[in-house]
Amino acid sequence: MTSLQKLSLAYFIALMIAASLNYVPGLTDANGLAFGIFALDIYDDALHVASAIWALIAGIKSHRAARMFMILFGLAYLGDGVFGFFTGYGYLDLGILTNASLGLDFSLGRVLANVPHLALGGLAVWAGAKNIGSPE
Repeated sequence: MTSLQKLSLAYFIALMIAASLNYVPGLTDANGLAFGIFALDIYDDALHVASAIWALIAGIKSHRAARMFMILFGLAYLGDGVFGFFTGYGYLDLGILTNASLGLDFSLGRVLANVPHLALGGLAVWAGAKNIGSPE
């Protein structure tokens, strides 16, 4: 198993944790905000679970599948994080289609809500582009 395959499996775990945040007692406040910062709905949960399953399949299947996952997933999540800063909503959960833009904002809440997508996406694109642990 290559480094990219192992990283894909780590993404599976991270994304499943993200999908479970709404269901762990004490992690959401009275307003339904995870850690008091951002709201996750059923669409977010479905997106995280679908991405996690994709990561799991890619990690198990092959280095090439893991690399493709890293690049495509990374670009999608990186872009979603950028949109989050500019609009307050992402495109992966269709938030930009169902909500009016809140405009560019670098407040602490907006940063904390979007940094996970920027970090996961950025690391994935870097790892896939660099082709870490390539068996060739």
